[in-house]
Amino acid sequence: MLVWAKSLHIAALIVWSAGLLTLPVLMAQREALGPGREFDRLHAFTRFAYIVVISPAAFVAVGSGTALILLREVFTPWFGAKLLLVGALVAVHVRIGLLVLSVFDEGGHFRLWRVVLATVLISGILSGILWVVLAKPDVPLGWLPSVAFEPGGLGRVGDDVIRRLTP
Repeated sequence: MLVWAKSLHIAALIVWSAGLLTLPVLMAQREALGPGREFDRLHAFTRFAYIVVISPAAFVAVGSGTALILLREVFTPWFGAKLLLVGALVAVHVRIGLLVLSVFDEGGHFRLWRVVLATVLISGILSGILWVVLAKPDVPLGWLPSVAFEPGGLGRVGDDVIRRLTP
């Protein structure tokens, strides 16, 4: 069971990562196309890639990763660092999805500097995840506030943050 879960996790991560690195390049092609058939095809292909291929791969990667947590009982500080980086990757995934919607609107654009920034950001996060998983560094926890170790402490902190973010 463990081998299958890990294989599924790695395969989904490959598709998710490759897709996230490809989407900025696809969106940048919008600049060269005026309105017309080719523009509509690029828009349809980009949305299809995000909705039908990349997002399900992300879901499978996170789901199989969660299954691996339960199967391997990985509760170490380095794993917390990995989850933090995965959270950053999910945030980038959502932001790119919103850009897919807006870039193809009338007057939308996706300049080259955004492709470079997205590629560097995604590559950096992916490299960080890979490094943490392979190196399993000793992550000191002494710098965390004491509330992080109290039962229900993170929930209280999260409650405050969520209240500030919602209208």
